[in-house]
Amino acid sequence: MALWGSLETIEQQLVATPRFAVALNYLREAFDPDSAVHARISGLPVGETQQVELGDGVFAMEQVYESKPREAGRFEAHRDHIDLQAIVAGDEIIEVTTAAELAVTEDAIATRDVRFFADGGPVSSWRMRAGEIAVFFPVDVHKPSLAIDGRPTVVRKTVVKVRL
Repeated sequence: MALWGSLETIEQQLVATPRFAVALNYLREAFDPDSAVHARISGLPVGETQQVELGDGVFAMEQVYESKPREAGRFEAHRDHIDLQAIVAGDEIIEVTTAAELAVTEDAIATRDVRFFADGGPVSSWRMRAGEIAVFFPVDVHKPSLAIDGRPTVVRKTVVKVRL
């Protein structure tokens, strides 16, 4: 089941494992305006993504982009990783549902650990703000990066991938 909240809330809800400890320590730095991690994410130009290896089966995708209209987004899910999607600056909508509600449109699980789904069925919409994290497990289908009220804004985000 997907989780959503502040770093403190997520820390209380996740089982303490070495890989989650790596992820949460990194996110603590990402949210700290005085840290090198925060500075690195803040310095990325719009449209850039960089992968940072954190060790122990954990890596981060630091990215800066303009949020997009709902119709431009795609539902996705992963088999081999848990996503911790953290907003460093800006805000966006992430829609969440279950795979049982949607039809698969592209299956790249074997090569990229992602499966894409068509729209359909009921969804929950989460408004993500700076300092908030959404955690998606393999059963959670999510459509990230959506503009609020259809108005694109610049989002600085890091997605931590924790290998199962």
